[in-house]
Amino acid sequence: MANVVVVGAQWGDEGKGKIVDWLSERADVIARFQGGHNAGHTLVIGDTVFKLSLLPSGIVREGKLAVIGNGVVLDPWALFSEIDKLSGQGVSISPDNLIIAENTPLILPLHQDLDTLREEAAGKARIGTTGRGIGPAYEDKVGRRTIRVADLADEETLDARLDRLLAHHDALRSGLGATAIDRVELKARLQDIAPKLLPYARPVWKIMAEARKAGKRILFEGAQGSLLDIDFGTYPYVTSSTTTSGAAASGTGMGPGAIGFVLGIVKAYTTRVGEGPFPTELDDADGQRLGERGHEFGTVTGRKRRCGWFDAVLVRQTCAISGVNGIALTKLDVLDGFETLKICVGYEIDGKRYDYLPTAAALQAKVTPIYEEMDGWQESTEGARSWAELPAAAIKYVRRVEELIQCPVAMLSTSPQRDDTILVTDPFAD
Repeated sequence: MANVVVVGAQWGDEGKGKIVDWLSERADVIARFQGGHNAGHTLVIGDTVFKLSLLPSGIVREGKLAVIGNGVVLDPWALFSEIDKLSGQGVSISPDNLIIAENTPLILPLHQDLDTLREEAAGKARIGTTGRGIGPAYEDKVGRRTIRVADLADEETLDARLDRLLAHHDALRSGLGATAIDRVELKARLQDIAPKLLPYARPVWKIMAEARKAGKRILFEGAQGSLLDIDFGTYPYVTSSTTTSGAAASGTGMGPGAIGFVLGIVKAYTTRVGEGPFPTELDDADGQRLGERGHEFGTVTGRKRRCGWFDAVLVRQTCAISGVNGIALTKLDVLDGFETLKICVGYEIDGKRYDYLPTAAALQAKVTPIYEEMDGWQESTEGARSWAELPAAAIKYVRRVEELIQCPVAMLSTSPQRDDTILVTDPFAD
């Protein structure tokens, strides 16, 4: 049985929510494998809009097992706030349909404080984080001082973890001019949330192995996008986790052999939130038009997204790094009505042509995009559910994207509605 990994192949906000929801109806297990509550997924089911940031998208579907893997950093207070919100929309969530890896690191209020303190101190050199403590929580994980879900079950262990954690953070806060952490208050908050959180804690690696052995269909759900990857993204303007497909295995406790199909989600143009290089960014009327038509505002932060033409160089690069088998091309309808469309097919830096984005920040800052122009289309593609409903120019655009990124289109999305999808290749097919 083919298990599917879904990753964003740009800077995030590619429309993963709809695609994951479409796939989750056919999956038995839906697992989040990295990130935190800094990335949002918007699902439109009928007339109901669900906005998720931490919970796996499959949670809104009955009869599915939703999993938060050990590769995620978990803010327990944000989790239960999201659970309460979905409960108000009629979604039933319990340990029967949601499990959390016992070894999942926790995001604490002190992580959010440190995020904000650092960004304020950095001034113009700020990274542009969401301020939700994601980066500092991952730092504590690799620094071997984090508090994990299982630690909440034993007071002696919790005390030892708190001592090690606060010795580090109090020194950092002092250097940033902040007061020491109130240990008593923090411990009380953790002991208060523990009875709510611990019933969800399970050995996820074991449950996933059993599901695979039983022939269950598993959908691995990533957050953010490949260009925000800690290793392969536009460093240092990246997130603090591995956002490429390889993290699906380590972030849930499964071997890489469990991955059958990697689906890259790709927007028909390019957007980015926050700071960092963006070769095809548009500061003109075309960029404004893309933002307005695409409703380009962050699901979690509400921040306006930067918009630009499709960058085939970057998508080809991310597809190679994640071993993408096929892409889901989203928001094609946003391009309706443009007389001319542009696709970035290469870069020029100091007179030299590049077919990839160099790692060095100094070179990235000098990038000039090389564009190929194509005729646009005046007809509407919104809601199309077959190739026959698409204008010839739109099909030509899609085919050219396939050629340039060296990866086929497996799915094509033409609106936020889940049924407005053209299926070319079934990722779950054997």
